[in-house]
Amino acid sequence: MLEGMMLKLQEVSKVFRVGAFGGKTMTAVDEVSFEVARGEVVSLIGESGSGKSTIGKMVLRLMSAQAGTITFDGDDITKLDKRAYYRKVQGVFQDPFSSYNPIFKADRVFSMIKEVYFPKEDDRVWRDKVASALNDVRLDAGAVTNKFPHQLSGGQLQRLLIARALLLDIDFLVADEITSMLDASTRIDVLNLLADLKLRGLGVLFITHDLALGNYISERTVVLHQGRIVEYGPTEKVFETPEHAYTRKLLASVPQLHRKWEGV
Repeated sequence: MLEGMMLKLQEVSKVFRVGAFGGKTMTAVDEVSFEVARGEVVSLIGESGSGKSTIGKMVLRLMSAQAGTITFDGDDITKLDKRAYYRKVQGVFQDPFSSYNPIFKADRVFSMIKEVYFPKEDDRVWRDKVASALNDVRLDAGAVTNKFPHQLSGGQLQRLLIARALLLDIDFLVADEITSMLDASTRIDVLNLLADLKLRGLGVLFITHDLALGNYISERTVVLHQGRIVEYGPTEKVFETPEHAYTRKLLASVPQLHRKWEGV
């Protein structure tokens, strides 16, 4: 792991108004604090409704926190220029198909990046950069750039989104359930890709409900329950000697591949 703290959440809370007229409130995230260093993957684990995706959206500035602070390299993210922030921080989400307009070819995600961030870049230089980014995510440019989204697999579309992030030369990636819609073999490929990017110094917040995937990829693990952190520490310690009853319950619910089901 490389030195230096990149992302830091300090007592972050998010409350939603609910009910027919917004007369009630629901605390989705309750005083959450954790850090992600350079070259580190931190897994944010919890069941549906635990608040993990809300945290990811707040990190990506898609929604704001009611309390607490989120800092990136020491700066409050709410005070940073959005365009500059998104040059360094990007997200990839659960359903890759939702990130593409079906009437455009899949590589439009690259042309949009060029229009916004690199309008003066020579077209030939840009094509070389795109090809290099695709190679980094183990895709052949000729096989994917001229296809519509429906002609590509979920794994290919996820890799295209990661390649888009690489073109921005980002420092931090929020990966929100990015493997949940992929088949088993493609899932491992994407996880190994994230591991390769981590070695280059990329920080990753890996949001998942799947404990096995979190154990596979992360150095540290945060376990959320009803918006609060109930377990936080080195992944090996969290999985081998969990201190909280909720964490133990989650671990007990994971199927054991070496054992037959004993139900009746």
